[in-house]
Amino acid sequence: MTDTMHPFRTHTCDAPRPEHVGQTVRISGWVHRKRDHGNLMFVDLRDHYGITQCVIDVSNELFPTIESARPETVLTITGEVVERSAETINTNLPTGHVEIRIRAVNVEGPSEVLPMQVAGDQEYGEDIRLRYRFLDLRREKMQRNIKLRNGVISSIRRRMTDLGFMEFQTPILTASSPEGARDYLVPARNHPGKFYALPQAPQQFKQLLMVSGFDKYFQIAPCFRDEDARADRSPGEFYQLDFEMAYVTQEDVLRTIEPVIAGVFEEFADGRTVTDTPFPEIPYRESMMKYGSDKPDLRNPIEMQDVTDHFRGSDFKVFAGMVEKNDDIRVYAIPAPTGGSRAFCDRMNKWAQGEGQPGLGYIFFRDGEGAGPVAKNIGEERTTAVRTQLGLTDGDAVFFVCGDPRDFSSFAGAARMKVGTDLELCETGCFKFCWIVDYPMFELDDDGKLEFSHNPFSMPQGGLDALENQDPLDILAYQYDIVCNGVELSSGAIRNHRADIMVKAFGMAGYGMDVVEEKFGGMLRAFQFGAPPHGGSAPGIDRIVMLLANEENIREVIAFPMNQQAEDLLMSAPTEVEPKRLKELSIKLDLPKPKKTTIDSDKAE
Repeated sequence: MTDTMHPFRTHTCDAPRPEHVGQTVRISGWVHRKRDHGNLMFVDLRDHYGITQCVIDVSNELFPTIESARPETVLTITGEVVERSAETINTNLPTGHVEIRIRAVNVEGPSEVLPMQVAGDQEYGEDIRLRYRFLDLRREKMQRNIKLRNGVISSIRRRMTDLGFMEFQTPILTASSPEGARDYLVPARNHPGKFYALPQAPQQFKQLLMVSGFDKYFQIAPCFRDEDARADRSPGEFYQLDFEMAYVTQEDVLRTIEPVIAGVFEEFADGRTVTDTPFPEIPYRESMMKYGSDKPDLRNPIEMQDVTDHFRGSDFKVFAGMVEKNDDIRVYAIPAPTGGSRAFCDRMNKWAQGEGQPGLGYIFFRDGEGAGPVAKNIGEERTTAVRTQLGLTDGDAVFFVCGDPRDFSSFAGAARMKVGTDLELCETGCFKFCWIVDYPMFELDDDGKLEFSHNPFSMPQGGLDALENQDPLDILAYQYDIVCNGVELSSGAIRNHRADIMVKAFGMAGYGMDVVEEKFGGMLRAFQFGAPPHGGSAPGIDRIVMLLANEENIREVIAFPMNQQAEDLLMSAPTEVEPKRLKELSIKLDLPKPKKTTIDSDKAE
């Protein structure tokens, strides 16, 4: 009798149920676990969809095949679905009420001894996980994360299409653009000495699409930046929801994308709450003052306040002297509700010293008055004024930082988060969104030279008049970031669509007309032939999935990430290139000389 069943499976490994009892089925998958119970061998067979338990008797002629199959061997098993006895039911598995009694087995892909286990929750180092990423991806957590990523992208694509956005694909081989990071360069074989650049973002192309008469553009865009890795940024490449809209104000862009982002988070929130739309809008300077960051984690309720005037002319000479000498010096207070003990204050002071700071001044409140060296030096009246301004009571504390806010904001922001975390003040089970708006158009670099602070293609608030008549450092831009739980999801802007404003803005940042024409000639020409007002943003896909998956490292939600040294350990990239190929590309290597090493003669063999 000819076997008419599918050669590999009639069912996936999550499918067998009590209603299939008595049926002969065929499943294929990996050997997840085996358990030898003497006369019986149990095999958990796993595929992408789930796990089914299979069983074979020691007297079965197929027993040696099952017994010798190592974990992660791929098997095709045919057998009868039977009901488990009551005491062996596994309620943790959808298939836990049944098992398959093995009647036939075929080894599709034998496995060698594993360098890392797939079953279980054992932790492995980054090197082994990325070198054997195909094994790592079989693990339950990684399967769940990558499936989540697929669901998020599908949801975003559907929501954008429903809003009338058209999906485009912009070039991967393009020209270099000043996006704030190093480009990946690709030699042009037919143009010796010239290079393409992989796009840091589709910035110019999406603007050109608006100039070309399209109204709403989006794509799930790959972006390439030669920058160092960190927890929320993968080196090499990343993906973003890139979109642009014509004839819009900043308000239009924010209100359009909010329901998309909020909807995706609500869809995959798994019981967590999401900020109601419209999201709060916080000006950049206010965010830096209150939170010490333009990526504020609003789950932490602590807001810093300026208390400089309470220290001005006080007997706390360290702060008072600094304030007297320089108008830029400020004293910021970090409230610490419930932190009013000397032990906690001392721990925070020690933490600050570990961060390279001289310490943290503090006051803690008890018995209706302030305690600690700061309170003693500034006196009862000033201490009460600080307490009243911050709304503190007995059992609370306050910490102080003093200096130029541009220098201490990062530390102050970290101290705010340290207080909120250690005192368990931060909300849990929620996604807290906000927009950061009104970014400065320009800033000074370390040499005092004016440069773009954010996106060079943004429209300055006030247009050409602002560029010509305002202090450059006072000019704000129509730029905005969306932030969730302290993670920046995207930057966006209303774009500059006027050639005269573009030339003026780039000129102020040190780009001569010749440079503008050479590097941005396409944009400049486009603006000279009728460009509509337009704007957009680009929320990061990887970061969205990272937050939804509750992962702290972005590599946990990318199928094939690079390591922290921007190496692909699985495919052994980057690699050296044959001299013949370099010659074909008109490239001659000028490698750095290896560092000299000295050998201790007493230890040399």
